[in-house]
Amino acid sequence: MFAYLVILFTVLPALELVLLIKVGGHIGAGNTLLLIIFTGVLGAYLARLQGFLILRKIQSELNRGAMPSAQLLDGLMILVGGIVLLTPGFVTDALGFLLLIPLTRAAIKLFVQKKFESMVRKGQVVNAPGFHQNNQKYEDIDI
Repeated sequence: MFAYLVILFTVLPALELVLLIKVGGHIGAGNTLLLIIFTGVLGAYLARLQGFLILRKIQSELNRGAMPSAQLLDGLMILVGGIVLLTPGFVTDALGFLLLIPLTRAAIKLFVQKKFESMVRKGQVVNAPGFHQNNQKYEDIDI
């Protein structure tokens, strides 16, 4: 887990910075900035579009009385894809677009599902305690 955090917070930003400098040297700083803004706007649009499609699928599954687990995972992946697309950089943009395109998202979802199943089998999943832990009772308040 620590190795993933090191990669996420040190190696990835350094790689993004190097790529931004290299691309900026080839196409110019202004064009690089416009490219970053364009991918952010396009990513937000695609995330919104895909998010609404998944929301409809979730509502359809719920109306049929089925638990929409696959669609919920799709929704989470779209959310992550949208967030990383708003982060300036080319590596994060590529990852974000991969998470927003249904075909590539399906392949990534299969990998993530297998990883989760493996973690459950190995007992690596931690259950968060509920609200009624330690005899503390919480009541819902309608506003």
